[in-house]
Amino acid sequence: MAKFITRYFSQLDSDDEKIAALNYLRKIFHELSPFAHEPVDLVLWVKAEEVVANDYNPNVMAAGEKKLLQHSLQEDGFTQPIVVSEGKGQYLVVDGFHRQLLARRESEAGKRLKGWLPVSCINPNRKGQPERIASTIRHNRARGKHKITSMSDIVRDLTRLGWTDERIGQELGMDRDEVLRLKQISGLADLFQDEEFSSAWTVL
Repeated sequence: MAKFITRYFSQLDSDDEKIAALNYLRKIFHELSPFAHEPVDLVLWVKAEEVVANDYNPNVMAAGEKKLLQHSLQEDGFTQPIVVSEGKGQYLVVDGFHRQLLARRESEAGKRLKGWLPVSCINPNRKGQPERIASTIRHNRARGKHKITSMSDIVRDLTRLGWTDERIGQELGMDRDEVLRLKQISGLADLFQDEEFSSAWTVL
């Protein structure tokens, strides 16, 4: 098997052909894997221009942390794939916005990757916009990094998309009071039309 694969790859001329062949083989192995239900079991290399940033990520990285990430990419290499949702010929970033951004620049990491990025696709049943948003928030909150004002906007948007407070809390790892506080921060009274408040609550 190893000799056959080595001989086959020796006949391929370009990086594009080799990467296409690698991705094809990885997909086959993934289908046969006992861990096929785990996204990290399949890491693919895709063109950087096919990886598109989302417009809802509340994660903010300080200048010092960004510089450290750049140094890590240079010294340690890419140790984590960018988490994406695949669809319509592109890959929408769920987690790893800063990694993919830094890897596009004229840096040592960018030169090594030659315009390619490693991605891992979330489970197909998480492809809806609310599900993608929830997945991004979970990744951010697990690292303890999220922007409170942007979180309130996301809670507002998920509410308008039909999610209940209970589901928002379950998907984003919040208790009911935290969900209500974020809805209050958004300053939209219509989000509270079905809520009951004590005298301590004030809706702006």
